[in-house]
Amino acid sequence: MGLKTTVFDPAKYLQTEEDIIAYLDTAMEDNDPSHIARALGDVARSEGLTAISRRTGLGWQALSAQGNPTLETVTAIIQSLGLRLSVQKAA
Repeated sequence: MGLKTTVFDPAKYLQTEEDIIAYLDTAMEDNDPSHIARALGDVARSEGLTAISRRTGLGWQALSAQGNPTLETVTAIIQSLGLRLSVQKAA
């Protein structure tokens, strides 16, 4: 019997607001736009793309992990989750 593997999907593990906040905070630590976009896509999928799309007025393409979200998209997603962006001094 061979080893069976599955693709890891972070969206399945983002079950609470605290999970989402920690995930996004970690994704933003390195200031890597592609990593942030992927994390936002994961969060959108965890919440349901249709629900996020309805709340933000954005199409699902804008919410996908493969996209290059604008600041407007990022803030719309964050706001739809009941969160806000903030800035702090780097360590």
